Amino acid sequence: MTVEKEPGIKLSRRQFVAAAGAAAATIVPRHVLGGVGYVAPSDMVNIGIIGTGGQGTVNIKALFQESDARIIAIADPSETTDVRRFYYGYVAGRLPTKKLITDTYQKQNRTDYKGCADYVDFREMLEKEKDIDAVLVATPDHWHAAATIAAMKLGKHVYCEKPLCHSIEEVRKVTEVARESKVATQMGNHGHSSEGIRLTCEWIWDGAIGTVREVHSWALVKPWTDLVAPPTDTPPVPAGLNWDLWLGPAAYRPYHPAYTPVTWRCWFDFGTGYLGDFACHHLDPAYWALKLGYPSSIEATSYNRGKGTFPHASIVYFHFPARGDMPPVKVTWYDGGIGPESPEELDMGRKMGPHGILFVGDKGKILAGGWGGTPRLLPEAAMKAYKRPEKTIRRVKGHHRDWLDACKGGESASANFQAMAPMVESVLMGSIALQMDERLNFDESTMKFTNVAKANDLLNPPYRQGWSL
Repeated sequence: MTVEKEPGIKLSRRQFVAAAGAAAATIVPRHVLGGVGYVAPSDMVNIGIIGTGGQGTVNIKALFQESDARIIAIADPSETTDVRRFYYGYVAGRLPTKKLITDTYQKQNRTDYKGCADYVDFREMLEKEKDIDAVLVATPDHWHAAATIAAMKLGKHVYCEKPLCHSIEEVRKVTEVARESKVATQMGNHGHSSEGIRLTCEWIWDGAIGTVREVHSWALVKPWTDLVAPPTDTPPVPAGLNWDLWLGPAAYRPYHPAYTPVTWRCWFDFGTGYLGDFACHHLDPAYWALKLGYPSSIEATSYNRGKGTFPHASIVYFHFPARGDMPPVKVTWYDGGIGPESPEELDMGRKMGPHGILFVGDKGKILAGGWGGTPRLLPEAAMKAYKRPEKTIRRVKGHHRDWLDACKGGESASANFQAMAPMVESVLMGSIALQMDERLNFDESTMKFTNVAKANDLLNPPYRQGWSL
């Protein structure tokens, strides 16, 4: 993604394209220099962070646990981001994050740490920081594709937060560039690296509950905002925030604290709703275990959908066709204050939990928590009597660890972009259905909705003038 001219940005579009071209011509990824499986002599992965808000800090703290990962540069249009009123509970942003990195490495006695550069614009970071091997993207959804593609085109390995992209067309472009660049990729749905999701798959493939034709998954969470329309007042932009850059490819609108931090998730132009936030975690076991591809139809019902905002609560129905010897399956997603009915096999005293997934087979049921949580057969007597099958799926030592190993020439990360793309696109179809008022039929051969033409416009919504992938 490039820009013709941005206030306060040092690089013009022409300058950035020229710089990127020069870098692409002179910087060769380490895995190319040494061939497949090559490990750099330093055995160190130098990382640049794009997005230092709440989730960016979560990822940074995870990378602190890896001795062969070294954060050498960060970029964020916000100097300080206060996310204490959300579940993060701390102050993030560019400068607090830089201090966190320095303080932590000093406490860890990391003698290899030589400092961390900070930038407002990630494009400048990518152009100047030649030693970056890999990039972690933790921006709002509407920036994911631009930052990810820019990094991959320079031969950088990329870890991008879920839901990977803001639109379905972006997913297709990101996966195309990932294939062409042959870099190591990983999406930030950390439950995909869990033991729980692997057990769920192995049990279902073992026939523990027979044939599965029905799945329910949910996230019982509170709305990010009470607003159902854009605010009309126009408070001043906070000092230290480059608002125009924060907007990036999204249509221009005046700054308001209703849009950032975190609350961007509920606005069509910036986020992807509860589905983008949680379904890439909680539906993941269904996609893997049932080998789901693209749904043939999607339909949604919701409560309190606003003008430009996702609803406060919703139910989305995904209908998937038969896959090989697996029959059609209906997957129902619930969010906000709406959840599925508790199964009658649930033993007295046990609860479904605020996040989870329920598989309904013709011989039984499996209940698991969200984020690839540990599965349980229902009722408990069935769980106690079940003889578990051998473990056949590759286990990993951690989500970020899996990506770092891939960056250093190891096996592809489990949640690499190509593997996750169908699920992400399906989740984004659900977000589209929430903006429509009718059932959407999807044709995988044409990758289009066949019955509602206006829904196809949301497959590839336009960028602000001057911006493109």
